[in-house]
Amino acid sequence: MLRLAAVLFTLISATLMGVGIVAVLVAGYGTTTPILAAAAVGLVVSVPVSVMVARAIY
Repeated sequence: MLRLAAVLFTLISATLMGVGIVAVLVAGYGTTTPILAAAAVGLVVSVPVSVMVARAIY
């Protein structure tokens, strides 16, 4: 299940980071700090999400 979670992590992290960055840019925060913060939040959130999805699939 760890390999499945790792593969899913690459896809889910890119998706969540992209959604966060787009949300920050749409909200009007175009500087570096909010963009990096949104990417970091997306990366951190993607860890438990990928584990939950891997458990649901496995």
